[in-house]
Amino acid sequence: MSLEANTQNPTNLVPVSIPGAAPIMAVQQDGEAWSSPRHICEALGLDWKTQHRKLTERSWATVVKMTTVGADGKRREMSMVDRRTLTMWLATINATRVSPQVRAALETYQAEAVAALDAYFHEGGAINPRADEHQVNALIFQARAQMELAQAARGLIHPDHLEAKARIILARGLGEAPELDPGSTPLYAQSYLEEKGLSDKQRKAKAGVFGKRLKKAYTERHGREPEKYPLNLSNGQIRQVNGYTEADRPLMDEVWTQYFEVSA
Repeated sequence: MSLEANTQNPTNLVPVSIPGAAPIMAVQQDGEAWSSPRHICEALGLDWKTQHRKLTERSWATVVKMTTVGADGKRREMSMVDRRTLTMWLATINATRVSPQVRAALETYQAEAVAALDAYFHEGGAINPRADEHQVNALIFQARAQMELAQAARGLIHPDHLEAKARIILARGLGEAPELDPGSTPLYAQSYLEEKGLSDKQRKAKAGVFGKRLKKAYTERHGREPEKYPLNLSNGQIRQVNGYTEADRPLMDEVWTQYFEVSA
């Protein structure tokens, strides 16, 4: 969905730091954080025209044109996306299909982008020059609480998922990029299907059967059923789903090629 430009009230464009990757160029308007996908494309070497067309064709995407003011004081009309669209869009970019030189940066964007925007505009994160001592202490307390929760979840949630979460929490608190083992990074079947560029209707139609065939293939290969991951839904609810990692991507490719590729 593409909306008309806001040309009456230009908004200052600010860089939101992402340790280990180029900053996100963002604005805040009416309490909502908006970011520039074009700047991310340029940082990752992606073709902006192709990505812009993909965004405007997706039912889940909200793209608006805004008149922004850069650091040089000049006004520019830019395409901006909201935080939900940013999350969905980044998830559709397959890290294995970008150059090795920028793969780590893409994975960092996928893990950190929305959290960084929220911290900058709403929590006074460490990268926000407006943060005061109380806000910084609040972030430290939040990180400590998240680590304690992760510790308490041992035995209930897939250990690879917990390790990845813990690394992200630690890296965020230290202002560094998370060091994630690509093979143990959680990979949801839903995310895999989103990468295929399916429409919402197509994805929903295939998700159930794909999940069942993937679970069967995993069980046959490993002699056990997959463990569970907690999946955060867009409505704020958490659902337990079959847990896979990037190491299982070849198996997903096999299932997709065997049962779904021709009909996609």
